[in-house]
Amino acid sequence: MIYATFTFEQNGNPMKQRKRPVGLLVFAVITAVVLVVAMTVSIQRASASDNVRANLTLIAPAGAGGGWDGFVREQQQAMRQAGLVGNVQVVNIPGAGGTIGLGRFSTMHERSDTLLATGSAMTGGILINNSPVGYDDVVPLAKIAEDYDVVIVPADSPLETIDDLLNEWKEDPKGHPWTGGSAGSMDHLVVANLAQEAGLDGKETTFIPKSGGGEAIAALLNGTADYAATGYNEVADQVEAGRVKALGVTGPERIEGVDIPTIKEQGHDVVLANWRGMLAAPGVSEEVAQQQLELLKEMRDTPEWQDALKRNAWADAWETGDDLAKFLEEDQKKTAELLKELGL
Repeated sequence: MIYATFTFEQNGNPMKQRKRPVGLLVFAVITAVVLVVAMTVSIQRASASDNVRANLTLIAPAGAGGGWDGFVREQQQAMRQAGLVGNVQVVNIPGAGGTIGLGRFSTMHERSDTLLATGSAMTGGILINNSPVGYDDVVPLAKIAEDYDVVIVPADSPLETIDDLLNEWKEDPKGHPWTGGSAGSMDHLVVANLAQEAGLDGKETTFIPKSGGGEAIAALLNGTADYAATGYNEVADQVEAGRVKALGVTGPERIEGVDIPTIKEQGHDVVLANWRGMLAAPGVSEEVAQQQLELLKEMRDTPEWQDALKRNAWADAWETGDDLAKFLEEDQKKTAELLKELGL
């Protein structure tokens, strides 16, 4: 045993020196340090847990006004109005089919207070841009909603069905241009899928990319394009007003309340959904991920979110866990196949 000598004073006068074992003092100090560290870790974990609902950031990997932006802002409003979070903000990180935002998000290790929107456009962006970051580098939480494309032509077009369109298109694949979103987008994939159905080489077709449904309609009306594939919710008003004619939607079933046949019911295996979901940051614990998922579940059940589904013509498409993992695998496989068809 090691001892240390201590001198005690009383009224400034030295008293008797006493020896005390140093080992006991060291043990006491170590015990105190361990307790402080344990308390600090506990507080940090509690803070991380609290951050899920205290202060939440939803990242839209696209510019303001786009599909992802609208998706997260609808979540923001539903969470706020239902009182599910203390504070929730939206941040936009646009570029490269969502992969700029994905890349940035992949560096936010263990961030429990931030979620990233994802979807079919990101699947395409990962493949087209050879992104070094993919779904395996983050934590997929849930697929939440999806919407469908509609194939439209000018209102005065003689075409009435998808078969009419395919028959005309086959006569001159390059001479009948399509329009829609960006190259490799959901709209472009619809064209690739229809080309397969028509027995055409997707690389030998003409596609004029536009920034949205409004520009696609303009291209139809001014004769720049003969056909368009675009999100139904982007052109619903124009279809209802009779400015353009809808020949078919890409969903497995008709859109509720909308009298447009599916392409599938017209005898063609074209079922494509523009799905949307949310990702958690890499490295978050299972406990935190479960809390984030529970928050999304509660948001999904709010009247505000149900209203958002109707207003945007979105279908509920909730998938998590193993079902989501399987879906992502199949989505990437099908997207890669269609992009190859287009030579992208």
